[in-house]
Amino acid sequence: MSKGNLTRRGVLKTGAVAGAGLALPTYLSAAGHEGFTNAPTGSTVTLGFNVPQSGPYADEGADELRAYELAVEHLNGEGDGGMLNTFSSKVLDGTGILGKKVEYVTGDTQTKSDAARASAKSMIEKDGAVMITGGSSSGVAVAVQALCQEAGVIFMAGLTHSNDTTGKDKRANGFRHFFNSYMSGAALAPVLAANYGTDRKAYHLTADYNWGYTTEEAVKSSTEAMGWETVGSVLTPLTQTDFSSYITPVLQSDADVLVLNHYGGNMVNSLTNAVQFGLRDRIVNGKQFEIVVPLYSRLMAKGAGANVKGIFGSTNWHWSLQDEGSKAFVQSFGTKYGFPPSQAAHTCYVQALLYADAVQRAGSFAPCAVVEALEGFEFDGMGNGKTLYRAEDHQCFKDVLVVKGKENPSSEFDLLEIVEVTPVEQVTYAPDHPQVAGGSLGTCNNGA
Repeated sequence: MSKGNLTRRGVLKTGAVAGAGLALPTYLSAAGHEGFTNAPTGSTVTLGFNVPQSGPYADEGADELRAYELAVEHLNGEGDGGMLNTFSSKVLDGTGILGKKVEYVTGDTQTKSDAARASAKSMIEKDGAVMITGGSSSGVAVAVQALCQEAGVIFMAGLTHSNDTTGKDKRANGFRHFFNSYMSGAALAPVLAANYGTDRKAYHLTADYNWGYTTEEAVKSSTEAMGWETVGSVLTPLTQTDFSSYITPVLQSDADVLVLNHYGGNMVNSLTNAVQFGLRDRIVNGKQFEIVVPLYSRLMAKGAGANVKGIFGSTNWHWSLQDEGSKAFVQSFGTKYGFPPSQAAHTCYVQALLYADAVQRAGSFAPCAVVEALEGFEFDGMGNGKTLYRAEDHQCFKDVLVVKGKENPSSEFDLLEIVEVTPVEQVTYAPDHPQVAGGSLGTCNNGA
């Protein structure tokens, strides 16, 4: 169950903005806590779930929190066990983590880096969280990952798609299961070429933060390599709700494809505006005008309704997958909540289990022991097929899904169809690839 969940949740939303350094309280001294930050000494261990409970990604945040709560139940031996039954690693047995019952506290990132750092800082300093996980924004992930590196706790990223998270801003204490912008571009380009041809003119609307930048770069490079021309690119504020003023220049250009490098509520609103302006009914350069959404989710598809029909995009995971791990998770989540999980829920559930498994295999909550257990770790049974946590950058490599909006959905949840499962080999890149170059993992930090 939650540790002080109801009372702390409101406090964490409004915590003071974290400064350049993290001043740990005296009770975190090495003398009494085995030499690392927040080493659990009692019968419980506290995890920090830092998710957007307000702001443009709040829908994803709500599903993330549902998944974390389910993961805690399974780790503590409650429910049907979910993916513990299909996970290739068999060290988790429902007795918590290293015999300690799992408790949790929550924070609201608000999809703002300062707010996310403040809530993570509070969970570490005030609540004794030994691991922080969650988020639905790359700006948030980069900020909180840096904080956790500094504090000496592990950060298991939630939804963060920017190349930077495991590229120039990677940290030894941080890990990402979610795929990234490069992978979306590599998976999407062949499908777009097959369906729309190689002679296209694209216009990009891009969210003005690091996820948007790297996604635009990835899609541009992959589509231009196959013959497309980029005729326009405009940055849009993350706080924007009406994109009408951004659609008019698209109409005035000779673009025949609009790429929406937007996520969550931004994508719902920009796609809605684009359809209202008649973009999908236009013929330009003798071709039917098309819209592409590089990063998709079922929650976004639900928000956009019929406007998503036929639109291609990529996604990390989808509840219709038929591998044993995915089916087990969908069964558990659906039984508890009454509807299928989103990719946000899947990612966060898996990150919680992967952390617990690494601690169990390491025999220690010490961050450096956890890092060693996760680096180069190969596993299966968690959806997406065989997966590797690459040691060089702490990025997971696995199959990537290309999807499109269903023309005839059977329910409000059956909105996307998988058109291709892109094999991991097609989306794997070298650690020094130009799109992810720069930065250094550095060394792990045990903190106190």
